[in-house]
Amino acid sequence: MSTVIQAPEMHAAPKMKAVASAAKLSVARYGDLLRRFAPKVIETAEENRLALRIVERLMSIGDGRRSAEETALLSLLATLVDQFERNAYPAADVEPREVLRDLMEHNGLKAAELAEIMGGRSRVSDVLTGKRAISKEQAKRLGERFKLSPAVFI
Repeated sequence: MSTVIQAPEMHAAPKMKAVASAAKLSVARYGDLLRRFAPKVIETAEENRLALRIVERLMSIGDGRRSAEETALLSLLATLVDQFERNAYPAADVEPREVLRDLMEHNGLKAAELAEIMGGRSRVSDVLTGKRAISKEQAKRLGERFKLSPAVFI
């Protein structure tokens, strides 16, 4: 004898205003995008890869040409990707001087090129060798130079 499992009875949802309409988005256009891309909480590296492809595609449209609905989807996907990556790939504690060294390498910079920001060549050298910590003022200037939060350098 087989057991028949019945689906739970669906109740009509109470009348509610769509979040998209509260955000001044076209519910129809945003709904179309949601149906097309079907975003969900990202649980695997494959889902993350797919979400990143959509993010890249939306970003390639450009800020001035992307619709409000596309921008909302981009924001949603970026949040989901960020949440997954924070859990799946936790950041290791990195010394601020290592961050600076890495940024210098990736930007092809020599210590002398940061002397003005850091207060002289010897200060750059002292920071890179660990003899001196990066000051709050230096962190602020480095943040401006590399377009990062100063907190990265403290």
